[in-house]
Amino acid sequence: MKEDYYEILGVSKGASAAEIKKAYRKKAIEFHPDKNPGDAKAEEMFKKSAEAYEVLGNPDKRARYDQLGHAAFDGSGGFGGGGMNMDDIFSQFGDIFGGAFGGGFSGFGGFGGGQRRAKGSNLRIRVKLTLEEVANGVEKKVKVRRKLQADGVTYKTCPTCNGTGQITKITNTILGRMQTATTCTTCGGAGQTIDKKPADADAQGLKVVEETVSIKIPPGVEDGMQLKVTGKGNDAPGNGIAGDLLVAIETVEHDTLKREGDNLHYDLYISMPEAVLGSSKEIDAVGGKVRIKLEPGLQSGKILRLRGKGINSLNGYGAGDLLVHVNVWTPKTINKEQKEFFERMQDDENFTPKPEKSDKSFFEKVKDMFS
Repeated sequence: MKEDYYEILGVSKGASAAEIKKAYRKKAIEFHPDKNPGDAKAEEMFKKSAEAYEVLGNPDKRARYDQLGHAAFDGSGGFGGGGMNMDDIFSQFGDIFGGAFGGGFSGFGGFGGGQRRAKGSNLRIRVKLTLEEVANGVEKKVKVRRKLQADGVTYKTCPTCNGTGQITKITNTILGRMQTATTCTTCGGAGQTIDKKPADADAQGLKVVEETVSIKIPPGVEDGMQLKVTGKGNDAPGNGIAGDLLVAIETVEHDTLKREGDNLHYDLYISMPEAVLGSSKEIDAVGGKVRIKLEPGLQSGKILRLRGKGINSLNGYGAGDLLVHVNVWTPKTINKEQKEFFERMQDDENFTPKPEKSDKSFFEKVKDMFS
């Protein structure tokens, strides 16, 4: 089980944005690779702290995490449950340390013993899903225009950084004498510059190509969630790695079903005779129509629960329920014969309300729904 992000940073769930940022800065300095060379545990804590801050430092992601926990991001946004890599950290949190690390938080003195590879830019698209697709999961094929390395492009070693992609320097900081590195401005961190390129390639040796990308969307995603398809963004020049395709989820409202977490709600309207005599009704569900039996004497406001007929859980814990809200329809106009019948029934004891203790009030039903 993944560790709680608040516990990783050592803050409470009610911590302010400033407190979270301060806590992350403290953790990152403590476990920074330049302070802990060759320490695998420190490197792991450095990555965990950055992953925690990536979520808790973003108001929208923090709200989703508070509601759903790690299930809000595992396989569907954030970092896919796989943690952050060093390139992610170095590229995203450059301003978190101010001047504490001299050249900035963007690649550090020989960490990992090799060259930091440049990463291509991310692409973003929006995918619309029906409620049925949300409930069961779906595989979508979308066309994406992305930049790929053109055929025939050749590169040579960058003369400024000698192929490392970085320019290193020694600086005096609050932590003492430390080696830091900044991205080479000549090659943009790629370690290479273009030697030859075809006429249809841009200045980086890339060309736009339309590609069909398959996106596997798990069941239970919510509107506004973001999925990440690794390596399907734009290529980086030279020997860099491709960016990612970020997929924003947009859900289409269903005509009759309303979603609340993993549960679904359906308003069923029945006539007075159906309520008195009982009936059989066909209603909407995400898997198609289902038929339910209405017992005689059914009261308006009754909630019928169809277990497992809701949304499949994002974290794999089964499916929610379909809650059918029964509403007895009262006619606004009636004929003379009908009026005479109801007038005769006004004093009939069968038509006198006699709620039982098991018949919950409206407020009790609302309380049960949210408990």
